[in-house]
Amino acid sequence: MTLRRVALFLLLLLAVPALAGTERPRLLMSADDVALIKASPALPGEFSRAVENAKKSVEPFLQALPDIPFPKDAGGGYTHEQHKRNSVLILNAGILYQLTGEEAHAKLVRDMLTAYADMYPALPEHPEKKNQAPGKLFWQSLNEAVWLVTSIQGYDAVYATLSDAERDHIENELFRPMVSFLSDQAPQTFDRIHNHGTWAVAAVGMTGYVLDEPEWVEKALYGLKKDGSAGFVRQMDELFSPDGYYSEGPYYQRYALMPFMLFAKVIERNEPERKIFEHRDGILLKAVDTAIQLSYGGYFFPVNDAIKDKGLDTIELCYGVSIAFALTGDTGLLPIADYQGRVVLTGDGFRLAQALEAGRAEPFEFRSMQLRDGPDGDRGALAILRTSSEPGHQALVFKATGQGLGHGHFDRLAWLFYDNGREVIPDYGAARFLNVVEKDGGRYLAENKTWAKQSIAHNTLVVDQTSHFGGDWRKGEEIPTEPLVFDRGDNLDITAARMPGAYEGVSFTRSMALLKGEQFAKPVVLDVLKVTAEDPHQYDLPLYFKGQLTYVSHLLEAATKTMRALGGDHGYQHLWLRATAKVAAGETLRVTWINASRFYSYTVLARAPMEALFVETGANDPDFNLRREQGLILRVKDASDYTFVSLLEPHGEYNGSREFTVASASLIKDFSAHAADGLDLVHITSAGVKTSVALSHDADPTNAHAIEGDGKNYRWVGYYHLFEE
Repeated sequence: MTLRRVALFLLLLLAVPALAGTERPRLLMSADDVALIKASPALPGEFSRAVENAKKSVEPFLQALPDIPFPKDAGGGYTHEQHKRNSVLILNAGILYQLTGEEAHAKLVRDMLTAYADMYPALPEHPEKKNQAPGKLFWQSLNEAVWLVTSIQGYDAVYATLSDAERDHIENELFRPMVSFLSDQAPQTFDRIHNHGTWAVAAVGMTGYVLDEPEWVEKALYGLKKDGSAGFVRQMDELFSPDGYYSEGPYYQRYALMPFMLFAKVIERNEPERKIFEHRDGILLKAVDTAIQLSYGGYFFPVNDAIKDKGLDTIELCYGVSIAFALTGDTGLLPIADYQGRVVLTGDGFRLAQALEAGRAEPFEFRSMQLRDGPDGDRGALAILRTSSEPGHQALVFKATGQGLGHGHFDRLAWLFYDNGREVIPDYGAARFLNVVEKDGGRYLAENKTWAKQSIAHNTLVVDQTSHFGGDWRKGEEIPTEPLVFDRGDNLDITAARMPGAYEGVSFTRSMALLKGEQFAKPVVLDVLKVTAEDPHQYDLPLYFKGQLTYVSHLLEAATKTMRALGGDHGYQHLWLRATAKVAAGETLRVTWINASRFYSYTVLARAPMEALFVETGANDPDFNLRREQGLILRVKDASDYTFVSLLEPHGEYNGSREFTVASASLIKDFSAHAADGLDLVHITSAGVKTSVALSHDADPTNAHAIEGDGKNYRWVGYYHLFEE
């Protein structure tokens, strides 16, 4: 053979990476992991509890199989939930066999998978299929992929105990048809750059490693055409920004992290030469840290289609934290694991539990940060301003991201605020009762489109009672937000962005700052939203707040006997108009409410005649699908250029048990603003100190600016400057 042919042969050999040789198991729990755990004189506490919990879940079925019902129900229904439980049972029984060697556990896995293999080939598409890609065991193929990711691990664990005939039956009647159904038969999902696609490729790729099918692994990594136009690697490139922010937002970042981390861990075990965790400068490990940062008090920021009770203790983050800790040894992850209150039954989970028991935990640092959006980091950003890392700190979240695909909401330049351990200025999140079958099978409700996604449901500008981009998310995907500044200082943290294309002929810029000087009892939020337009419009600026009203500066005309909906579409049809107040040009509107033990005052400067509309969700909601939430809408009519200037001020204390109240009224003594030549100057007086914030709305940090206000000339360079007098 010539040297040229030898070289060509070697190139072809390298082009198809070999799989994991003969070592089994091949997925998350290696033979070395099992040996390490068995050699431990005593299992660390959290891991021991996880083993005992697994035993409790498995033991009732060692003598008789659980129900394996014919698929019938959508999400939350009995058959849906039973098949989910069964996949976890298969996994737990497999892991217990590895750890204990008890044949009964392996037999349970074998018998359950055999029963599924008997059922699966004859299953039609699920009877409850809707618009999503249907499954067979489940109403959507997404759940089918999750089932396979879970169950293939149980099969991998007991593979060596099965006869050739048993393996052939399970593989040929269950796993191979399921892989085909999720991949070649469903290219619209498998090749989709989306969390559904991530679960599908992880399921097929992990099964490929177990069943010695390198072709499946290549398809999972690079798409059905194996050309890199789709698949796991392309998803890593397209779905995360360079900072590890997932395009669909924190809720789906949490969900997608599990298949990303599990499949990457399996790739690393079987083919370390791919260096999957080094891809894009370690993007998956960045994504774990980012997911944690996108939370307050243990719960994820509920932007986009988010269920608000999801947090850091979800199973997806349990796997993510354990894998990340095993790879990095970052002891700052240990407090997160401790908060989770459980560890996963893998070698990584065992090592994590050991480190926890050894007292190696160091505080996790929740940081102020700006997370770029988009694969190249040019699709906007989500900014987080925190006053500290301690529990109960203030956190201002400014959503200047891209659209977030189909799960995105029409809420460019919206904001949320947390304080005192609580949500104060909320985002509604999604209109959905997850896994509650009585609520449309646990699906997203119709109100998710008619209310939760609409711009008026968020704390952002609405023009002419119409949502951003006319409510078309695909149009929103084409138009990025423009971050302008993100900076932190001793007495001021600031973030700002511009949205030029949410409405034709209208551009708006929003600057949000945390003022932290000693003159403020607690840091206050300054909000300056500047609108420019070619023609006059109606501008609505909503603020939704948690708490009970205690003070309104202006006379209210309240609806005490009958209420009407605020509008007919774009979310307005779901708002009851509870009360109105008229604010004359030059006046200051102030609204105060109490949330738990703290008061909050929202103070607004009216630069033109303004209406204050007090609203509450619930109109046109015959099935009571919406939560009752209250808000204040600032309305300015017939304006082209206009600037909303407002303050949110936390203050005082209410103590019900000791029966005292301190500083229930605002501590701000004066609040005013000046504008000239596109510049803005805001004055705030508190505790005898006058604080002035100058804004240029110009992203160039080298440009000089000047504005006159209160008889003085203020000069600065860059986007902003803080003056204290």
